[in-house]
Amino acid sequence: VTEAKSALGAVDILINNAGIIKRNDSIDFTFDEWDSVMNVNLRTLFFLSQAVAREMIAASKGGKIVNIASMLSFQGGIRVPSYTASKSGVAGLTKILANEWAKHGINVNAIAPGYFATNNTAALQADETRNTEILGRIPAGRWGKPSDLGGAAVFLSSSASDYVQGITLPVDGGWLAR
Repeated sequence: VTEAKSALGAVDILINNAGIIKRNDSIDFTFDEWDSVMNVNLRTLFFLSQAVAREMIAASKGGKIVNIASMLSFQGGIRVPSYTASKSGVAGLTKILANEWAKHGINVNAIAPGYFATNNTAALQADETRNTEILGRIPAGRWGKPSDLGGAAVFLSSSASDYVQGITLPVDGGWLAR
């Protein structure tokens, strides 16, 4: 962060978007599958947020941190134990960091995407039965597109959300409303 600051200026907005998923029955899940997901989805998010928050606090001008959670921050899922645990952890970290850093003018919030057409869901989209089941539950009747996240990201990164702290905003085509 310090190197980037000297080259590019201060960080005003951090969007923690890195994430991976491993699919396997929980009974067969390995240490490596667990650790790889937890390291990318949770550990990296925490320590990058910490580094950026230190810079924001030192600059005394606040900022915005937006974490990418998941609808599995609210639900259990199937065959993705480390992903569900990590994304539930993202929702929890979003709250604790908001609680601790709000006094410094740092807003910490999260976006919880539903089913989006990405490489993480390619196997589900390709499985005709699973794809039909998923689409049957989404009131919007389609997979999300990455552009569907833009409005939420802009809102949580802008002054429009200055009094919003610690929320996890679903962007899911209505999945959680079902």
